[in-house]
Amino acid sequence: MSRVLGSVRARATLGATLVVAVALLAAGAAVLLSLRGNLLDQADTQAERSARAVAADLAAGTAYDALDLDDDGPPVQVVDEDGRLVAASDGLQAVSGTGTTAVRPRPSPAATATPDDHRDDGGDGDDDRDGDGDDDGNGRSGRGRSGGDDDDGYATLRPGEIADEVRYADGSATVDGDRADYRFAAVQVEVPGKGRLTVHAGAGLATEQGAVRTALTVMLVGFPLLLCVVGAVTWLVTRRALRPVEGIRRELAAITASADLARRVPVPDAHDEVARLARTTNETLTALETSVERQRRFVADASHELRSPIASLRTQLEVGEAHPGLLDVPGAVEDTVRLQRLAADLLLLARLDAGEKPARTLVDLAELARERAAGRAGVTVGADDAVPVSGSRGQLARVLDNLLDNAARHARGRISVAVRREGGRAVLAVADDGDGVPEADRERIFERFVRRDDARSRDDGGAGLGLAIARDIAVRHGGTLTVRRSPAGGALFELRLPPGAVGPRAVS
Repeated sequence: MSRVLGSVRARATLGATLVVAVALLAAGAAVLLSLRGNLLDQADTQAERSARAVAADLAAGTAYDALDLDDDGPPVQVVDEDGRLVAASDGLQAVSGTGTTAVRPRPSPAATATPDDHRDDGGDGDDDRDGDGDDDGNGRSGRGRSGGDDDDGYATLRPGEIADEVRYADGSATVDGDRADYRFAAVQVEVPGKGRLTVHAGAGLATEQGAVRTALTVMLVGFPLLLCVVGAVTWLVTRRALRPVEGIRRELAAITASADLARRVPVPDAHDEVARLARTTNETLTALETSVERQRRFVADASHELRSPIASLRTQLEVGEAHPGLLDVPGAVEDTVRLQRLAADLLLLARLDAGEKPARTLVDLAELARERAAGRAGVTVGADDAVPVSGSRGQLARVLDNLLDNAARHARGRISVAVRREGGRAVLAVADDGDGVPEADRERIFERFVRRDDARSRDDGGAGLGLAIARDIAVRHGGTLTVRRSPAGGALFELRLPPGAVGPRAVS
């Protein structure tokens, strides 16, 4: 299963299909319920209309046998208040759901009584026919008419009045041998001389059942087809949308296999997420290529810089071994010190490139400037009382030492150090009165192993790592290191760092 759903295309297709399936099921159920409800309402209306039509005929005094109850019309039953069927549709053979299953009217007791059964027992003409002692004087039982409502819940009706309330029930009926389901409506009517009658009239549910069945069949056939269409369209659209991603993947695999970082992935001619991914990937490849190329140059330059002092030191030692009197001990010591400094610089650069995070403390930049300038000839320091910054004291001291060493190599005689607050940042400026830095070289001198022509001698020049190290440390402390022309005509290096009071930026 995980293999089948291993692609984004498969998961997107399955997800879209499931969502549409759930939506279709919910919509289909709502449509079926609404359709069935509407059709039932129509059946209720039709059944009520038929029942009221028969009730109106009864209220007008129409005899039972004169009612229009043909077998072509809906099934109708008329029941008296004693629950006896007094009239029914022609051809009605069976019925359920109306409260009585009788289909043929039975003769009333009055029609089958003997003459002795009509004796006047009290001489006043009142006849208590049901034996409950509650005759109303019209030969009709007054049962349930006291108060305001009958026992069955219908309001008291006046003679000839049809009840407003209608009761509905589901049932079935067999007419002329055809059995069908019906919706029955029950309406009561008060008929003079006949008492309260209940008319049950049905409306066929064949239309409702057929419509619901047809709608259900359409849904059962159409929904799977629609889901197949949704799945196929989603599959094709997703494949088309992800085709550039596959191209990016293949190109990245080729770049990895060939180790050719100069290659780039194809960028789709669009403005969507995939195009942005391709552009970002190319930017990452560019940065990676630059980093690798920088690392290669660094290794080559480091090998070259290490080769010179090592070769010089070896030569002096070999000469000293063959001719002890010619051994240049001061020169050997100088080469050893230079080699040691170069190794320390390379180690620091390696730690910075690896993202080492030194412990950060609150450092007073003014105090640090006075401390590192102490003992250096021709260096003056002007600083505010306290300029706190957050960072590594050792690395910030290294920045200041490198700037002072660089100024000492190029200054004619004066070097000034100024520490101040400016624009919400701490600023350390180192200026000299030398020849300055040409504008074309003001960024190049911060590259590793880059030295200007006037700083290439072993005695006066370094390895070209001091300014590169200083800028790397400044950047990793959230600051900047730039150079411009000083008022005295020389170079002015400015180190700008966030103040310690606003919270230091994390070193990375």
